[in-house]
Amino acid sequence: MTEPSVIFVDDDPHIRKAISQTFALEELAVACFEDAASALETITSDYEGVVLCDYNMPGMDGLAMLDRVRDLDDAIPVVILTGQGDISTAVSAMQHGAYDFIEKPFDHEELIELLRHALEKRHLALENRRLKAQLKHLARPGPRLLGESAIMQRVMSTIDPVLDISASVLLHGETGSGKDALARYIHENSQRSAHNFVAINCGAVPESLIESELFGHEAGAFTGADKRRIGKIEHAHRGTLFLDELESMPMALQVKLLRVLEEQKVERLGSNQVIDVDVRIIAATKADLKELSDAGEFRSDLYYRLNVVKVDIPSLRERKEDIPLLFHHFVLIAAARYDRESIPLDASQAARLMQHSWPGNVRELRNLAERYVLLGRAALDGNAGNGADDVAGRQTLTEMMDGFERSAIVSALNACQGSIKDTMVQLGIARKTLYDKMKKHGLDKAQFKD
Repeated sequence: MTEPSVIFVDDDPHIRKAISQTFALEELAVACFEDAASALETITSDYEGVVLCDYNMPGMDGLAMLDRVRDLDDAIPVVILTGQGDISTAVSAMQHGAYDFIEKPFDHEELIELLRHALEKRHLALENRRLKAQLKHLARPGPRLLGESAIMQRVMSTIDPVLDISASVLLHGETGSGKDALARYIHENSQRSAHNFVAINCGAVPESLIESELFGHEAGAFTGADKRRIGKIEHAHRGTLFLDELESMPMALQVKLLRVLEEQKVERLGSNQVIDVDVRIIAATKADLKELSDAGEFRSDLYYRLNVVKVDIPSLRERKEDIPLLFHHFVLIAAARYDRESIPLDASQAARLMQHSWPGNVRELRNLAERYVLLGRAALDGNAGNGADDVAGRQTLTEMMDGFERSAIVSALNACQGSIKDTMVQLGIARKTLYDKMKKHGLDKAQFKD
């Protein structure tokens, strides 16, 4: 059963009928009740709508119902209908925490506008509560992956089944998309988490040194090797070795890495001793290793050995509905680091962020969040330099709101797995309105189904 946007309580059947007809024309789902007790049976703390009730009712009156609703959740807006000129009743209702009151006989347009504002406030309250709960959960020690978009959920559904097995994982994604964070997430949520997570950037270490970095060396193995050094692979024993920018690894070293993967043994440079190791390899690349191997620029046998589980990490522009949550998370972190106040974005600011192309992906968003904490709105308005002009953009208000509207619909369709009925309820709009907006933005419900 579809949850109503408004629960209306009045003992007068004629008023209930009139309200039902009026709300139907305004595409507001309403459930009418003749008494407060029966209405309260349908209201829960996660109710997403508002309550409209008469003050003078037999049994439980409007103020008593208001108190009962606030006991369930004091963020549920309750609008009280009062008799004409009954100022004391209105004052009492507001003192008890009513969202607002309206006098009988009331103007229907005024009532509809009031309820729509109340619904918007309720939805914002629930969204803020959801964000806070998620961020509280994510604030626990260890890396977390933020994102509720369908594409990020597919990433998680790929990762979760293999967390506790030792299969190699190949992460593919653009620079700044979060490959390092995902690698750390896999390690910290696996049975290897009590042991070392060892990371090496294959593109940042000189070719002359990377072999020693990975395999270690004995004293005297080469000029300058004055003492024994444990390599990254050996140091990652029983843990995880993260090889970033794998495409930069020299071909000669790829052969030796393949041998380690197949035999789980390593030899330090200058030593004949074979050391058993138990290492899980997570490799990351921004290049297409299949294309490189086909072109002879990367060993195909190593590619296939690493490509046991492949995860394509989406760019930020592919999951723009996650941007508000990510930005809020980074703002909280920066605010704690710099001992500054955390100021949430308003709707227009969030819309502007979601319109940006984010060539630097999550890393760029994190940097902007830090500037926002330090410099305030100027960081978003392009007055702070560092590439912020592109975030503010030169879009009209209509373009910004269209982008925000599309993102909201995409997010709802993803959450409802393409169900038009459930999406209507979540967004509080009629079926025809939803279809019209989906057509406008080029959306098809089939693309959101599992």
